[in-house]
Amino acid sequence: MGLKVEHVSLYNFRCFASKEIDLSAQTTIFVGKNAAGKTNTVEALQLLTAGYSFRKPTPSQLLLTDTSEAKIEISLTGDGRKLENTCIITERRRQFSKNGKKCQAADISGTLMSILFNPDDLSMIKGGASYRREEFDDFGRQANKSYFKVFSTYIKTVEQRNKLLKSDWPDENLLDAWDLSLARGGAILLHARIHLFERLAKKTCEIYQELSGGEHLEMNYISSIGEISLEASREEISDQFLQALNEIRIDDIRRQQSTKGPHRDDVEFLIEGKEARNFGSQGQIRTVVLALKMAEVLLSEEILGEKPLLLLDDVMSELDEDRRKAIMEFAFHDIQTVITTTNLGYFSEEILEKAQIVRFSDE
Repeated sequence: MGLKVEHVSLYNFRCFASKEIDLSAQTTIFVGKNAAGKTNTVEALQLLTAGYSFRKPTPSQLLLTDTSEAKIEISLTGDGRKLENTCIITERRRQFSKNGKKCQAADISGTLMSILFNPDDLSMIKGGASYRREEFDDFGRQANKSYFKVFSTYIKTVEQRNKLLKSDWPDENLLDAWDLSLARGGAILLHARIHLFERLAKKTCEIYQELSGGEHLEMNYISSIGEISLEASREEISDQFLQALNEIRIDDIRRQQSTKGPHRDDVEFLIEGKEARNFGSQGQIRTVVLALKMAEVLLSEEILGEKPLLLLDDVMSELDEDRRKAIMEFAFHDIQTVITTTNLGYFSEEILEKAQIVRFSDE
């Protein structure tokens, strides 16, 4: 069965002075008005399973007003294991720990994989490329421990190269060194990302076809350094990346930024051969995102050998009845699920009978 979250504790976190929630049920529904703290609780769950928050807050933003320290903690059990993930938050930093031992966010990531689906995800297809990159990187950072560190190192290298490009007279030798570092780190990231993408795309397209009644979805990875073969080695990708950097150097110096690399790549979604971003209907786009989230759940189990935690934050109001039914039938297949909503009317009697209902009130 794998790990599942049994309990979450929040102290001086966001809007909560103190909050304890039992999560031992397979399905838990948080119900309450907007701004009652439902999404804040989901954020805490994501922080303590994925090692990051979808809101990208500074540490001080996580603190209850007029407090200087917060603590969030989850208890996990399963397969004879007991774990406690904790995060102590001060105005300037977050300190994670696992069973009382201090650790990095990368060590927390993927303890129990969590898949978040919230209204912002519905803008993934029509929004900028960064939305789509972020979706796949967030999944990769949890699915593969090394991905988290490789990704972080690569982004820092981009920042250092950009800093050099912004100087009045970039030193060519220093730029050579940063180009080599960027190409090597970027190649490792690209190699991992495109292989993960292929697996996720295959599942997403299959699920979309089933949900849509036979429509064909195609997903393509668009690399800014040119097409990359799945058979390409890290060394071959690095050479290709370095060549691209050499070709674009003058332009990068003029623009004062790194314009090629995995941080500038994109993903293309085609429905019946037409780009979903420009031609997809609202219903089609919602179905694509739903299929992608369902594929992430299935692939995470395939990679890690246990079912993830599914976090459905205020998406029921964004989906029609058929799509709500699809996600709930899917979630009821032994997947621990936490759902937030303002209206229990979105759920069937069967679901409400089996689920644990946690009511949030304005405090």
